[in-house]
Amino acid sequence: MKVSLSWLKNYISFTDSVQALADALTMAGLEVDAVFDRYAYLEKIIVGRVSAVMDHPNADKLKLCRVQAGNNTEITVVCGAPNVKPGMLAPLALPDSVMPDGTVIRAGVIRGEKSHGMLCSEFEIGLGTDESGIMALEDNCSIGDNLAKALNLSDMVLDIDLTPNRPDCLSILGTAREIAAFNGSDVNYPDTNIKDSEDKISALAGVTIEAPSDCPRYTARIVEDITIGPSPFWLQDHLVSIGLRPINNIVDITNFVMMETGQPLHAFDLDQLAENRIIVRRAGKGEAFQTLDGKKRVLSDTMLMICDADRPIAVGGVMGGLNSEVTPTTTRVLIESACFDPVSIRKTAKQLGLNTDASHRFERGVDPDGTVTSLNRAALLMAEIGHGRLVKGIIDEHPGHKNAGIINLNIKDTNRLLGTDITAEKVADLLTSIEFKVKNRTLDTLEVTVPTFRVDVTKPVDLMEEVARLWGYDRIPTTNPRIPSEARRQDDRQLTLRQRVKNLMTGFGFMEVINYSFISGHSCDRLRFAANDPRRRQVEILNPLTEDQAALRTSLVPGLLETARLNNTYQEKNLTILESGKIFINRGKDRQARETEAMGALWTGNIVDAAWHTKSRACDFFDIKGVAEALFRGLNCRDIAFTGLPDDTCCYTKPGHSAQISINGKSMGIIGEIHSEVLGAYDLKQAVFVLEVNLDDLLTVASEDIHAGPIPRFPSTARDITLIFDKNIESGLILATVKSLDETLLEDIRLFDVYEGDPIPEGKKSISFRLTYRSSDETLEDDTVNHLHRSITKRLLARFDATLPS
Repeated sequence: MKVSLSWLKNYISFTDSVQALADALTMAGLEVDAVFDRYAYLEKIIVGRVSAVMDHPNADKLKLCRVQAGNNTEITVVCGAPNVKPGMLAPLALPDSVMPDGTVIRAGVIRGEKSHGMLCSEFEIGLGTDESGIMALEDNCSIGDNLAKALNLSDMVLDIDLTPNRPDCLSILGTAREIAAFNGSDVNYPDTNIKDSEDKISALAGVTIEAPSDCPRYTARIVEDITIGPSPFWLQDHLVSIGLRPINNIVDITNFVMMETGQPLHAFDLDQLAENRIIVRRAGKGEAFQTLDGKKRVLSDTMLMICDADRPIAVGGVMGGLNSEVTPTTTRVLIESACFDPVSIRKTAKQLGLNTDASHRFERGVDPDGTVTSLNRAALLMAEIGHGRLVKGIIDEHPGHKNAGIINLNIKDTNRLLGTDITAEKVADLLTSIEFKVKNRTLDTLEVTVPTFRVDVTKPVDLMEEVARLWGYDRIPTTNPRIPSEARRQDDRQLTLRQRVKNLMTGFGFMEVINYSFISGHSCDRLRFAANDPRRRQVEILNPLTEDQAALRTSLVPGLLETARLNNTYQEKNLTILESGKIFINRGKDRQARETEAMGALWTGNIVDAAWHTKSRACDFFDIKGVAEALFRGLNCRDIAFTGLPDDTCCYTKPGHSAQISINGKSMGIIGEIHSEVLGAYDLKQAVFVLEVNLDDLLTVASEDIHAGPIPRFPSTARDITLIFDKNIESGLILATVKSLDETLLEDIRLFDVYEGDPIPEGKKSISFRLTYRSSDETLEDDTVNHLHRSITKRLLARFDATLPS
């Protein structure tokens, strides 16, 4: 919101410097982003004296002028003004001068003659409306002075960055009210009183509101016999001072009143309205409409339209249409001043991609009681400036009428929350200074009637905020809170476990990464979670910064994959990374999300790169499995089992290349190769393997105890066994079966070979194990070992319906 001091001074008197004014407004909550002089463009436009005027040799209507530019400098300027004459002082725009309309003056050649500047009319430099000839300056101006200095021109403009909750300050009068509050002045409101002795307007026009929830109030007046033409200079100057372009007297008045009062207005050509009627309704789905910018727009059935008896004529609160705009032949106008629902206007403007001065105000909320005041102001100006006749009477359809809001403000609560000690009388004075009506209800409670232009004040805390800013934030003492806040401490064992896991994983060569807890809402689809998977129950962020941070993570895998993708774009192909942190599962409305501590690890690329003495080798499933085994052994976990995941339960991992990890029969996490579809969703082009562990569950089985025993005194002996099994039998199940036999002399069993193919029958596989035997009391005899080995073999043959190789 731009506010020029020349315009502002029409409504309030102040003696403060512009910087002091800017500082006071900022401290009151209206942050002033910049202060600038609107006449700064006159810096390169100077006072010049025409010393000689000669005919242009190649043009009848042009003159060659010799112009003194100060410092004993004289330049040649080609000029076509009929009033140029020797000896006159005139504005001289030197090369690189920027005119109010953005034109940059350049030295050039005009009809074969060089011109080193331009002699300007008052219209060309924004100082008047006369463009018939160059501007004649008074003789007391000094040659060479810039024009702003010579004419004593200065008009400072405040550029105020308003928060969305302060639509009342989207106007010059709104800013004046704020200044009056801390300046102790009164606001001089323009006279808008119209005495309607009779009602003639109802015979000329009518208004019907078919969507009262979207349009709680619609007012209108008619001005006849107007003459469309340029606005007077004072009106154009006010608009130009805040960056608006004058168009014609009627349109300029609607813009002027909008910027003055904050109430958007629209003027319709009454003779273009079918049956001279206004109908406020919702648009039909797919209805087309051409707006004032010449674009044809397709509407939805949620959009509010202003229509006549036959067709739409404006998008309510956003932009008018070409079919009813004011033209040079217009003689009768219907002035619209309405109040629209902010939500409806905001959605319409966003869907249509139209952000206008009107929609900017309507979508934040306008004063429903200010519609008539602004309407009367505009009607009086149109009658005066357009030389028209104001039709007696007013149309005022008000189906959404609301009484003024009354709030009871407790002074003790106010001081307690603000940390102040302000009396009730002072609070009343502060609120009265911004036009709130206050009366004492009790000794410690004020009854406050909120003015209708303060649509943002609805609760006692809103009034407390007003008291704070009017009292002065800098006057509120800084104190320590009475109740010290303490961060919730994590369980010491959990902290220790997390650190042990990190130490082990970094020892295995993994590097820790830290990602945001926020992920894309589409991550569940990218990871192929089933429809009933609990990890689909995301906690959504109400106001996410980006689409990729729309929900709290339910798995660490998306962050790890995104990190891998980013590294791959920088040609970092070999990665071993880990992350630990919280994941969040939504448990429904009014219930806090379940938080689980988790650890994830990712391995991709080569374990060994190619060199002169070795070939490269890429990591595989068994490498990440080895990491998991080493991690659990390092945490002193026992009875670790890896069970293949059924194909229908694999989501982000590849069927046949995934396993569930369990300890003592309790699930701890999963490992596996990332599914090709998931790789494609994250733009990864090489195999990726992940490990995901529930640290909360791991805490229940991890042990800090270290078990040690003496070094064996007696030697071990080993025997190999090869059996033919069904190919669907997992080797882990075979190993677990052997260990469950609880043979005291069996020290270890290891898998060392798996083979499928000729001469093994189809559907079968050959598995070879090495069994190690040892006694703690004696050296084992071969007969003893052989007998035990045959016993174990027989039990495996029977248990798995296996066979010996032929």
